[in-house]
Amino acid sequence: MSTRIVPPPAVPAVRPREDGRLADRIALSAATGRGARVRTEDVRAWLAERRRAHVFHVERIPFAELGQWRFEPGTGNLVHRSGRFFTVEGMHVVELDGPSGDGPYREWQQPVVRQPEVGILGILAKEFDGVLHFLMQAKMEPGNANLLQLSPTVQATRSNYTGAHRGTDVTLIDHFFRPDPDRVVVDVLQSEQGSWFYRKTNRNMIVETVGDVPELDDFRWLTLGQIAELLHEDDMVNMNARTVLSCVPYRDTSPGALLSDAQLLSWFTGERSRHDVCAERIPLAGVRGWKRGAEAIEHEAGRYFRVVAVSVRAGNREVVSWDQPLVEPVGLGVAAFLVRAIDGVPHVLVHARAEGGFLDTVELARPSSAHPATTPICPGGPPAVPRRRAQRPAVAHPLPGRPLRGGRALPQREEPVPRRRSRRRPARPAPAYTWATPAQLRTLTRHGHYLNVEARTLLACLNASVARSRGGERHGGGHR
Repeated sequence: MSTRIVPPPAVPAVRPREDGRLADRIALSAATGRGARVRTEDVRAWLAERRRAHVFHVERIPFAELGQWRFEPGTGNLVHRSGRFFTVEGMHVVELDGPSGDGPYREWQQPVVRQPEVGILGILAKEFDGVLHFLMQAKMEPGNANLLQLSPTVQATRSNYTGAHRGTDVTLIDHFFRPDPDRVVVDVLQSEQGSWFYRKTNRNMIVETVGDVPELDDFRWLTLGQIAELLHEDDMVNMNARTVLSCVPYRDTSPGALLSDAQLLSWFTGERSRHDVCAERIPLAGVRGWKRGAEAIEHEAGRYFRVVAVSVRAGNREVVSWDQPLVEPVGLGVAAFLVRAIDGVPHVLVHARAEGGFLDTVELARPSSAHPATTPICPGGPPAVPRRRAQRPAVAHPLPGRPLRGGRALPQREEPVPRRRSRRRPARPAPAYTWATPAQLRTLTRHGHYLNVEARTLLACLNASVARSRGGERHGGGHR
């Protein structure tokens, strides 16, 4: 008697390039409050309760009172005694304009934060009752205007999650180390501010889990619709959460665009090729035009930003007390997208902007850069040779401001502005500017170093408005 061995069914070697269900699941989550585990008003109450539950205190101190930081002999660089975390150094930038480097140029020196570590900004996702939820953390940052804001599940540098601070482990960090490829929703490297940070990059991630996640006091599961609603309130969702949320792969429903995707990429590639930016690290002690006092490193004219020192106490952090330098902007800024309809399709005006700290010359930015402490020519410092000022669009009435940064910088208030529409076909924009649809910008966020952090913040807010309206229309709204 012979036994026939039946081979197992063949496993396909290829798979679909896109998860066809993901866009529907995201649209359902974007329907405000529908199927949410908690009501949005209870989230506000929970955040207020978490502020009362912990001791939060941030105090400006002189540099001499920094316990773990010192000015390095010779260079004058501000460094941590462990050699980890980050350093405050000098940067000398020369930007040439033109393919042969023979066009106008600008040159400046400034302090800059150097942190040669890739941080993790990760949001954990999980489906409850058929609705995708995202785990947000009530996290304190010393630079936040109200200290505690909604943050990603994990926001940590390598120094943090490897224990250089000698504190407790970073909660839930294991979900973002070598994640299951079948559960990755977003995983892309994105920049921080190129005018403050030297080639700083973070890994923006959204990872879905099907396993049990412990219920923790400082964490709540929220739908995309709830997060979208909270994005419209002052000082509620921090910058790190916004940059991750800008990468959410919403469904592309745009019927067309002024430029095809190939034309947009060709324009951007041309802008990136046209600029030749040489950014060289130099000793902080030798930076021209800046002075160091007992409590601040600042520009001689009192413009741009300053470096200060703070002492911090936070009951819900891995380390409950520490001190550190922070970047403090000077004045109130405006970050704005100008939006207009072209043949009925919304477009935003974007600027291919060069900043000294970018990894690759230019990134797409918002066109409006109105700030009482900066010129539109140079966000990091005054140019040695002025450049012709580019055309700037007018700014409409601003919406409530939101702080830009909290971890290593005190709040830079940004004022997102409402959309302004026109039926007229737009005039040809100035060099280094073009019109692109929000859908095209969302596609670019799948790749690193295309949109700068301010543009990603505005895109997250724009996505929130669009997703809420479409989600409500498709799924019948829902309770708040």
